Amino acid sequence: MQAVVAHVYDVTNSPSAKTNNTVTRINCIFKDCIGLGGIFHSAIQVYGTHEWSFGYRERGSGVFHCSPGQNQCYTYRQSIVLGETHCSQSEVNKILRELIRAWTGDSYDPLAKNCNHFSDAFCEKLGVRKLPGK
Repeated sequence: MQAVVAHVYDVTNSPSAKTNNTVTRINCIFKDCIGLGGIFHSAIQVYGTHEWSFGYRERGSGVFHCSPGQNQCYTYRQSIVLGETHCSQSEVNKILRELIRAWTGDSYDPLAKNCNHFSDAFCEKLGVRKLPGK
């Protein structure tokens, strides 16, 4: 069995520092104080030194990876252990190949098909719980 970890970031990729500060404040109020959620980016880590996520891209897959907790486009917030998968590393690699084919970058939609939807789909295939707040 292998731990499955969600890495969560505040979405602070605007060129405007004011906008980024506003997003951070919204997340602090809504998530930390009220417990309702916020504006977050998520990625999933299992087996290895990468976290996997999804984003817009004109051509090809929107699935990408980076070092855990190191996505340079956002501000790291926290890691959450979602459970342990019974999938072997080769099964996880097969799942990732399927997701890479299915999740094209041009299908990205900020509300209907985003990184959090991808993370939930990946977790479902791994047999662990989805992101908190779902």
